[in-house]
Amino acid sequence: MSPTLIDLPHRPYRRIATEEAFCPPEMLEIYNKILAKGDVDVGFKHLMGFYMSSPSERAQHIMRCLVDLDDLRLQHMDEAGVDVQVIGLTSPGVQIMDKDTAVSFAPVANDILAAAMRRHPDRLVGMIAVAPQDPAAAAKEIQRGVNQLNMHSVVINSHTQGEYLSDTKFWPIFEAAEAMGTPIYLHPNAMPASMIQHFIEAGLDGAIYGFGVETGLHALRLITSGVFDRFPKLQIILGHMGEALPFWAYRLDYMHAATVKSKRYPSIQPTQKKPSDYLRENFHITNSGVAWGAALKFTQDFMGPDRVLYAMDYPYQYAPEEVGILEGLDMAPQVRQAFFQDNAERLFKIPSATPSV
Repeated sequence: MSPTLIDLPHRPYRRIATEEAFCPPEMLEIYNKILAKGDVDVGFKHLMGFYMSSPSERAQHIMRCLVDLDDLRLQHMDEAGVDVQVIGLTSPGVQIMDKDTAVSFAPVANDILAAAMRRHPDRLVGMIAVAPQDPAAAAKEIQRGVNQLNMHSVVINSHTQGEYLSDTKFWPIFEAAEAMGTPIYLHPNAMPASMIQHFIEAGLDGAIYGFGVETGLHALRLITSGVFDRFPKLQIILGHMGEALPFWAYRLDYMHAATVKSKRYPSIQPTQKKPSDYLRENFHITNSGVAWGAALKFTQDFMGPDRVLYAMDYPYQYAPEEVGILEGLDMAPQVRQAFFQDNAERLFKIPSATPSV
């Protein structure tokens, strides 16, 4: 039997899940219009196009849960022993839309999420959705999200129609995020058309592998382009155990230095620090989708236990038994509390409270 709230041990901390998704029905209407066009982005078609049309039990579960910000979501949280969800607009969010639609809908999505936060103030925390298609508008929405909606983090679903945030035209977003103290959750997106075909052929384009490859690439582009030299206080969150980047850290450091020395690529220039330094100082990592003790321990050792957080990846990976697996790992009490509660409270500016049970 999967562990439920009553099966899990009593603890003096809350379990805060930090990469959980939602999708307003209004956004699905926009998606339907996009999918009805003849030139649909192949990654979008294989991602949301599948989930929105498939009769499979998994797809139906995901779509039912994505649109619910009330009873069903709270029920699932209670059954899994999750006290609080930190929620972001599901991938690809507004980033698949044309510029005008994206800029106009991002505030709508944020207002919907903010209303749910007001209905459930002790259970739901929101991340600010923005439209990178208009960096100036995105910066203003970050400011509005913090000042008016009580949201203190931003979600960006990786690339925007094949464009990456390493391009300096997007840097007003980083400037606003750094100024407002809002970390950016760099969440996976389907690969752009220029990358995806060989992954689709093998059935590896989604969460099984492709998401991590694409989002890890995006994070590395931020590091090598000098984003963190320009914005040293900027904080980025990566899910899925850091999209495997901590496990590559040694080779990243060596090969980055070797590539700079060889002057092989104009895009690879010297940076003030090693790639691994930026990972440790400008990134936070959640374990979303990876309830594996060996990987978690390595990541905590590499990043430091104050930069690794709990996440479930609801509803795409709703696995209540994983909470019990993580609770059963050998962690010092203070590390366990940091993992489940303290790091999230600090990073997302969540008021402290006692757990529900």
